[in-house]
Amino acid sequence: MTESSAAAGDDAVACRAEIVRLHELIEGLLSGTGGDPAEFAHAHAPGFTLVEPGGGTLSRAEVLAMVDGARGVVPGLRIGIEDVRVVASASEFVVASYREVQVRADGGGDVRAVTVVFARDASAVHGLRWRHLHETWVERS
Repeated sequence: MTESSAAAGDDAVACRAEIVRLHELIEGLLSGTGGDPAEFAHAHAPGFTLVEPGGGTLSRAEVLAMVDGARGVVPGLRIGIEDVRVVASASEFVVASYREVQVRADGGGDVRAVTVVFARDASAVHGLRWRHLHETWVERS
């Protein structure tokens, strides 16, 4: 394995671990089963932006407020992560894509195709901090 392919493998492992970790945290916050809002906030870099599935753009402050206001409002929520892959990486960032599958207790839910830009940050869990996120609807119910 070359040094660059080893680094790419390390990026893939770190991206998957961070994406799953954060979505487990989100699941706990939204379902009311746990999760630390400060940990959620720390995961997001200053200047973080989210392009919602409907096309609106939210700032870091707006996302933090939205999640804080939604604590416990989706009892039984389950979030699955599939098909994580690294799209691009450099010394300062990693770009990854994945599918997010949300299922509510009533059986409804949605699937989103997601692209994330991570800033490399040694102080962040898995060395990655969320910098930009773009979600697109795949399925909704």
